[in-house]
Parts: sequence; C-alpha cells; structure tokens
Amino acid sequence: MAKLKLGILGSGKGSNFRSIADAIKVGALDAEVGVVISDVETAGILSLARERKMRAEFVAPGKFKTKLEPEAEERILTLLREAGVELVVLAGWMRMIKAPLLDAFPRRIINIHPSLLPAFPGLEAWKQALVAGATETGCTVHYVDTGMDTGEVLAQSRVPIFPSDTPEELHARIQNAEHELYPAVIGEFARGLK
Repeated sequence: MAKLKLGILGSGKGSNFRSIADAIKVGALDAEVGVVISDVETAGILSLARERKMRAEFVAPGKFKTKLEPEAEERILTLLREAGVELVVLAGWMRMIKAPLLDAFPRRIINIHPSLLPAFPGLEAWKQALVAGATETGCTVHYVDTGMDTGEVLAQSRVPIFPSDTPEELHARIQNAEHELYPAVIGEFARGLK
C-alpha cells in the first residue's frame, strides 16, 4: 500500500521536521516526505532535508512579512503537486496560508502551535503564557484555515508552567511535547483516521 505523501513547509531550524523524519525512519510513522519547502533560503530545515537526501526547495516569498506573494504561493502549489503530496504539514512556517493552497488541499493542511489554542495564538506563545501568569500551556495540532491559528483543533498536549520557568525552559518543554504529538497526529492521517 502506498505511504502517505507529505509536503513539509518550514521557515526555521526544522526540529519538528526532524521528529517527523526520524519517526518515518524508524517505522513509527507510515509516511514519506515528498518535498520540503522553505521561504527562507538559509533555513535549517532545508539543510536537514538535504542531509536526508530529500527534495528541498526554496521559494522566494516576496515583499510581505506575514504572507506570500501570489506567485510564490502558486510556485509552492506546483511543487506540492509535482511531488504528489496528500498532506501539507506546516513545521515552523511563519506565513499565513491563503488560496490557492487552502482550496487545493481542503482539510489537508495542518499546523502545530506552541499553546493550547484558542489561548495564545500568534508569535512566541510560550512568552504570552508566561506574561499572562498561566499555570499550564502546551501545543496544538490544528487544521489551517484563513485565520491565524483559528482552524479546527485535532489534538493537544499539555505542559505545566513552573514558577521558576524562563521562556527558554518553557519553550524547550513545549517543543519536546510537539515532537511527540505531531508525528502521532500525522500517523492518524496515514491510517485514514482523519
């Protein structure tokens, strides 16, 4: 049976991508990576993909900070289609996704966010949680829609906040939870459960 084909979009160092690739490598996740795409030419995620002999593509995002130029989004769509992607996985992707990607992959674009949504959407959610005095946070895997971190929640993992936590310590614990949760949710797609 064919494995679930993933297209992974990331803007950063690629720690969630690494956890997904490692889960595939050891047989814990029945999927394969068709293409890794970044909007940052020097992103670590591209280096990690190339080290693993996976197709790694840089797409220049254009002039906007929070979204892609229409041409860039069309290029990403073309790359995903060429690779036969069935599920688009955002792994540290820092731009809003719009049509045509949302239209081309309905309920087939997912994201992981470092909070228990709907609490603390947007950037640096772990810092938002600390500033708010929360005693608990975590991470959320959700479908991507036209809003910022507003899509339907698929799964969450809870992480306690300790009084002594620095932003870095809390973020590291959240990332550990992300690295377990994301491959597990993708595995549910691979088994046809989502």
